[in-house]
Amino acid sequence: MNRIKLDDILSQAIIKMCDHNPGAMEALAYLYPDTMNIDPESPSKWFYILLLDVYGIYGTDIYVLYSDICGKDLAKMIAVLKASCHALIGIDVIKDACSRQDYSGRAMIPVDELYKKVRDLCPKFNNKNDPQ
Repeated sequence: MNRIKLDDILSQAIIKMCDHNPGAMEALAYLYPDTMNIDPESPSKWFYILLLDVYGIYGTDIYVLYSDICGKDLAKMIAVLKASCHALIGIDVIKDACSRQDYSGRAMIPVDELYKKVRDLCPKFNNKNDPQ
């Protein structure tokens, strides 16, 4: 069941998604304003926050994706999520990797490879601030 409701404002949505995890709060606080800069083809600034909700990724799992798996690189985090939309990686793999707090999730998600594939499919993706 999704946590975010249609009438939620950003702060409510972030609180609902973070489960009181400050790292997850940091990730989402950066994600919202930077989404359109990184992915100008995104339907909205809310898209990846809503996608995390649809996937059932909350709290510590958000932080593990952002920090442990993607090295606190928002473009790479968005690339992983966008890759799932293009069926380049399974949602179940992302969820499993994010649930591992022992860094073993890193080996499950080929972040750099997915980033490159997303860039190949979507040339406008992060074309101003290429992290590589």
